[in-house]
Amino acid sequence: MSTEVDTREEDDDGGILTTAYRTVTPGYRSHSDDEMNAIGWAMFLGLLVILLPLLPFVAIVWGVSKVIEAITGENDGEE
Repeated sequence: MSTEVDTREEDDDGGILTTAYRTVTPGYRSHSDDEMNAIGWAMFLGLLVILLPLLPFVAIVWGVSKVIEAITGENDGEE
């Protein structure tokens, strides 16, 4: 009967990678995403073209609501 004692240190972390393994996938190199940037700019400009003509109507509705609120004396913050 043998009484062997494990002589490894208690602080030895088995989760640390000591050997780098090769992979079948090619490495990733950072590059600019020009196609996605173009799509983003096109969406922004499309929304701007659609919503910019609506801005005067939004301002008119907001102004009329403020005038009506001032005339009737309704304030939401005084309750």
